[in-house]
Amino acid sequence: MNDRAADRILFQLKTRGPQTIGDLGAHFSMTGEAARQHLAKLADAGLVEPEDRRQGRGRPRRYWMLTETGHARFPDNHAQLTVELLRSVRELFGETGLDRLIDKRRTETLDAYKAETGKAGSLPARLERLTAMREREGYMAAWSQAEDGSFLLVENHCPICAAAAECQGICRAELELFQDVLGPDCMIERTDHILAGARRCAYRITPR
Repeated sequence: MNDRAADRILFQLKTRGPQTIGDLGAHFSMTGEAARQHLAKLADAGLVEPEDRRQGRGRPRRYWMLTETGHARFPDNHAQLTVELLRSVRELFGETGLDRLIDKRRTETLDAYKAETGKAGSLPARLERLTAMREREGYMAAWSQAEDGSFLLVENHCPICAAAAECQGICRAELELFQDVLGPDCMIERTDHILAGARRCAYRITPR
């Protein structure tokens, strides 16, 4: 399988979650046999793995998903260096010093985000600009609106996952950051969290 085809399938599994052979075949306009061969090669490389799921009566359906190695194909920006720096800050200045560092980063990021979203009048317009910024930063971000009028911001990748795992205050600060950027006319809650085992981070945004 060529690298381009492999990357396309890996990207689809990363952004859409587990897929069947039929799902992948339909999306990429290929036969089921071709999709099966591609997945077999990716599985041999340790990048994907199958899971059989029973859905009602009949035989279970086989879904394919990324392995930990497959997820690692998507960059975690300067992961080890960042983790080491956070540990050094904690050792030198304690949790208080680490909290001050996170607050400083949040303030600087908020200024940059508000400069981008400040002229967007409506909540959807602000969300569109926030999503575009997160997409540029490598979060594979997208947003949609539900029938009940609420919005969903999805981030299929976390380029700072290693740092967030070392210091979960980073995730708390990001949730507060989104609230400040989108404004008081909405309420934000995290519904999916990569660090809690989900395949993505997702935020429900409800207009007040």
